[in-house]
This record gives sequence, C-alpha cells and structure tokens, in this order.
Amino acid sequence: MTRDNDKTVEIEAAVYRRLIEHLRSRPDVQNIDLMNLADFCRNCLSKWYMSAAGERGIEVDYDTARELVYGMPYAEWKGKYQREASAEQLKAFKEKNQ
Repeated sequence: MTRDNDKTVEIEAAVYRRLIEHLRSRPDVQNIDLMNLADFCRNCLSKWYMSAAGERGIEVDYDTARELVYGMPYAEWKGKYQREASAEQLKAFKEKNQ
C-alpha cells in the first residue's frame, strides 16, 4: 500500500472526529475510567490538540481545546456529567501512577 500523505491526513482526521463524536456520545464514561484503562482521557486529547496546534504555529488555549473535545465548555460538561470518583477508581489510579 502506498501512502498518499493527503489521504493519510484525511483518514486520520476522520478517525479523530469519530473518536471525539464517540466520547461525546458517552459522557457516562468518566475520565478516570479512561485513565485507568487506557492512560489517556478527554483532557489528554485536549492537551494533545493544543500541543499539535502550537507545533504548527497556531495558538490554542487549554479552555478552547477542551471545548473542542468536550463539545461544550468544560465547566458545563463537568456540571452535567462528571461524577465523584469512587474509592475503587481512585485506588486504581493511584496504583497505576506510582
């Protein structure tokens, strides 16, 4: 398979949009769950977005990047969907990050 850079970027962008759409459709999946299972969360995606933009000379602040990932201001998402982490979730996170 030959790599057409434009097609590769187009496909990668489509995959990113699908991932974001999927995460937006699953607000029941908490960031701590993502961190415990996959070592990344919505906030990580926001930071990666901000970093990638910066590498291309485009300034995107963290709040803007999070809004792009969450589909709404972070404070709004947090108020609607974020639950208090359980003792079990916190223990798993602590153990994984020691």
